[in-house]
Amino acid sequence: MLVSITRFTLRWRWAVVTVWLFLLVAGLSLLPTLSSVVQTDDTAFLPTNAPSVRAAQLVANLTPAGQQDGLLVANSLNGPLTTSDLATMEVIEAKTRRLPLVSSVSGGATSTDGEVKTAIVRFVPSAAGGGRLGQIAVDSIRSLFPDEPALSFYLTGALPVLVDQQAAASRTESKVVLVTALLILFLLLLGLRALGAPLVVLAAAGLALAVSGPVIAWSTHIGVQISSLLQLLLTALVLGAGTDYGLFLLFRYREYLAEGHGHDEAIILAMARVGKSITFSAATVVAALLSLLLASFGLYRGVGPGLAIGVAIVLAVNLTFLPACLAICGPRIFWPWRPHRGAPSRGWGLVASRTTRRPMGALVGVVALLGALAVFLIAYAPSGFNTGGAIGNSAIGEQVIAEHFGALDVSSEEVAFRLRSSVWNEPSLLQRYRSDLLNTGLFTGVSGALNMGGQPVPTWWLTLAYSYLGPPQDLPAVAPAGLGQYTAWYDAYRSTAELVSAGGRTIVYKVALSAGSPSSTAAMQDVPAVRAAVHSVGHALGAAESGYIGMAPGAYDVSQVSTSDMVKIVPVVLAVLALLLALLVGSLVAPFYLVASVGLSYLAALGLTVAIFVVVGGGLGVNFTLPFFMFVFVMALGQDYNILVISRIKEEAARLPLREAVSKAMVATGTTVTSAGLILAGTFAALAATTSGQIRQIGVGLSLGILLDTFLVRTVLLPATVVLLGRWNWWPWPSRGLLPNQDPASTVSNAPAITR
Repeated sequence: MLVSITRFTLRWRWAVVTVWLFLLVAGLSLLPTLSSVVQTDDTAFLPTNAPSVRAAQLVANLTPAGQQDGLLVANSLNGPLTTSDLATMEVIEAKTRRLPLVSSVSGGATSTDGEVKTAIVRFVPSAAGGGRLGQIAVDSIRSLFPDEPALSFYLTGALPVLVDQQAAASRTESKVVLVTALLILFLLLLGLRALGAPLVVLAAAGLALAVSGPVIAWSTHIGVQISSLLQLLLTALVLGAGTDYGLFLLFRYREYLAEGHGHDEAIILAMARVGKSITFSAATVVAALLSLLLASFGLYRGVGPGLAIGVAIVLAVNLTFLPACLAICGPRIFWPWRPHRGAPSRGWGLVASRTTRRPMGALVGVVALLGALAVFLIAYAPSGFNTGGAIGNSAIGEQVIAEHFGALDVSSEEVAFRLRSSVWNEPSLLQRYRSDLLNTGLFTGVSGALNMGGQPVPTWWLTLAYSYLGPPQDLPAVAPAGLGQYTAWYDAYRSTAELVSAGGRTIVYKVALSAGSPSSTAAMQDVPAVRAAVHSVGHALGAAESGYIGMAPGAYDVSQVSTSDMVKIVPVVLAVLALLLALLVGSLVAPFYLVASVGLSYLAALGLTVAIFVVVGGGLGVNFTLPFFMFVFVMALGQDYNILVISRIKEEAARLPLREAVSKAMVATGTTVTSAGLILAGTFAALAATTSGQIRQIGVGLSLGILLDTFLVRTVLLPATVVLLGRWNWWPWPSRGLLPNQDPASTVSNAPAITR
């Protein structure tokens, strides 16, 4: 079938290229961009039964589902806010209320030094999650800010922070694409020693990436979830895998040209041989990624199908667009090199000779080295989120809040209690809950309705305010006339709208952790103790329910779910890979050592990553998603090279003794696999170099896994194992299908010529 597809492609080469370019333009014009549908909050992907998700449901009546808040901040740079400053703030609040993507503007507080005033902005559900509408909502408010030297305005909070992070992720993606493309181009020029060939291969990979983004973004309509992790991994995976598959085809095409075959015939012969390897390689990656649909963690379910779509598009481009480009350009793409028969590579010939002559020593040596690297896994510990926090205008706003109200008021960590009766009937409970939380020793600060925004408020005032003014959620921004010295208390009471529900049955406290930053590993590891303490306080004071909400509990739950998913999905991935390899190789023995060899390189790469970031780097752990993503990617991508090499070994074994077949296959594929491995590892290294936090760790880990697989598993471990097993490699079906002296290409070359 691949030959038929190739013949069709070559006959209609210009039409094939035109169709792909039309799909590119249509996708970019009609479909959404990937950055517009990205979800940057990893906890948003947790299953509904996760403790942190159930805890968040306790405060759902304070922040309705589908709504995201913002905090409007006015900061005077010359002392307390003047009457004119407050009037300007009121004008901005009034204009903000009239914006179509804003549902309300309420609450807020004034700092004790009088230099900062805030207001809570709630956005409509359609702006939740950021994207295009979220960006419009945030930008429309910021456009209202006046340009006054003594008065600064900021918009921070959940949605503004998310929008700023998405914009930064989009800029990072552009940087990753540029760095990766330049690196790939440099490595292609070194490997191919030609000017045109690298551009053709990179054009095909770039086309696949450009088409993949809009298609994956559109897939959100059928339930695929998109994270910022997918956005960055897609760039590295599609460019890396696309270049690898292109190289597989290009090197074999050049090999047939050197043997004297005609231009179009060489393309068909190359596709007949390498096309099958490319297809099975892509199938192993797609199958491994689709197995993530079994995960409970929505981040994995979104990353898997999304990346699988990207790899499927890579395969389609390399089976159609790339051959069409080769047919159009011809052998001139190899200029100034001219394809010709040459002597085998002395370097790869020497490696092949030593490996096949002493296979047991080579096997033991590589296994010992990989095992030694895997020993560093004893230092493995999962770390918490490393999101990098707010960016841009929202980051400055958070800093202002922290300086004038205290760090508690920008903390993402909260403790919530669902009471059996309204707290307005007994406001003294607000102080008792706060005191008992502080007495646990797990918090360095607890801020509630009695000290919101650093403004202490007596309990008698809350009782009086609730009796005469009503729930804080219903109060206007401007205090009624006649309050005099109690105006500040009015603002403080009004700000309790985000800490006490209208009916008084739900109360919330913002907490600062003794363990440190909510994004730290120590905070994540303290979550079970904090949850137990919160439950104990709630039980002692008669609360019906209690919960711990924020980054640390979210990270802990993600880690737990991730570990559970790995236990569930690893056997599925191994079984799927083994089945596909059995179909390709026609053996029940080969899949076992092919999977085991890559599994060993995975453990070694993970151990080496732990050594870099924990043992040498001094970190408290590595991101909890790293082992899972490394397993899926290294196991799937590592099989690409195994598939190419074992296919060539079996091809040569049909007409040569096994040792000679292994040597010839190693020499023939050595440059191809090395170039492909360096490029794929380089794309993930570029990802690591241009990002930080969990993305950097994943990039480093995947680069190491690919390099170990390229230079140890493919070069030594695989050929040594094949030689040692001998005829058992193909059990229970011996290598067959080719006559001993028959050129495997002859069956294709004897086919009718292409009509132009």
